[in-house]
Amino acid sequence: MYQGQPYTKHGLGREDAHRIITQAVVVGARVFGRAFAEAYRQAQASSKYAQSAAGSSSSSHNFVSSGLTLDEACKILNVKPPQGGKANMEDVIERFKRLFDVNDPTKGGSFYLQSKILRARERIELEVREAESAAEREAEIKKGWKPKVYKDR
Repeated sequence: MYQGQPYTKHGLGREDAHRIITQAVVVGARVFGRAFAEAYRQAQASSKYAQSAAGSSSSSHNFVSSGLTLDEACKILNVKPPQGGKANMEDVIERFKRLFDVNDPTKGGSFYLQSKILRARERIELEVREAESAAEREAEIKKGWKPKVYKDR
């Protein structure tokens, strides 16, 4: 009859083995739970940061949506940054076409570089468009708002 004698040759009984396995499972669940909670906190903080950056200014929103700053985009295409919202778009398009064609994956180029070049062109175009619309708004404000009134209605 078994009178509390060790079950294995190492001196552990069945109760001890169950206890050790249970402890390992509980500790593993704690570690996993803490890691999951920390990842969730980081995701929430990142989301709040992105929302606050999007709400604070339009250029921050542009960075969030395209992933490139204007400076990075100009360096990729090797063009000067837009001054006062005006850029030599012919030069930007010419450099874009040349670099895009050189990095064509079917010709041994890199799809990653090709996509970076595309995003750089889009970022510069977006900056120029926003500057143009801001200039139009400013001109309208200076000129004054004059609604069209139709007297025959």
